[in-house]
Amino acid sequence: MSFLISILVGAIAGWLADLVFKRFSFSLLTQILLGIIGGLIGGWIFGNTFTTGASGILDRILTAFVGAVIILGIAALIKGSRRTV
Repeated sequence: MSFLISILVGAIAGWLADLVFKRFSFSLLTQILLGIIGGLIGGWIFGNTFTTGASGILDRILTAFVGAVIILGIAALIKGSRRTV
């Protein structure tokens, strides 16, 4: 059951991050993967900076969203730096 919740959280977080970065347009599978990886990165960041972990579904979505936005921000910086070279 937790695997299905991770997929659901990843899909929501990836979709929200895709809305923030309108210059990227990803498929649903890519959004799910982005959200799951974002959840790992966001969990690592929040786990190292705060003592409380994500306990509720909204906490998990927020954590995954922050991680996904960080990933897309780095991708935008890399993509933008390639254009200027």
